Amino acid sequence: MRHRIGGRQFGLPSDQRRALLKGLVRSLIIYKQIETTETRAKDVRIIAERLVTKAKEDSVHNRRIARTYIGGHNSQDEDVVKELFTVIAPQFKDRPGGYTRMARKGVRRGDGAPVVLLAFVND
Repeated sequence: MRHRIGGRQFGLPSDQRRALLKGLVRSLIIYKQIETTETRAKDVRIIAERLVTKAKEDSVHNRRIARTYIGGHNSQDEDVVKELFTVIAPQFKDRPGGYTRMARKGVRRGDGAPVVLLAFVND
């Protein structure tokens, strides 16, 4: 039985699945929007919204939590964490949630998977 086991498997081993989601979250933070399949976007959205909520309160502990989702210990990863805490999170300081938006773009040509644009809300 799969009771209380959340998240999608994407047909991947757990390490590859974690790496896929970590890369998509990093891309979302860097580029402010990504184009991916609907199921991947739904999982990325959950992680990204949790990170933005953590980033609204800037503390060493919250930065370390964000670093576990974003990447390792090199300077490029530190820049992504800094971007999250100094650029993205302050935009949403008065917003209680719903920091991302998904817009359908159509279907992928190869396999017909629904493709969406996942972006941060900017209003």
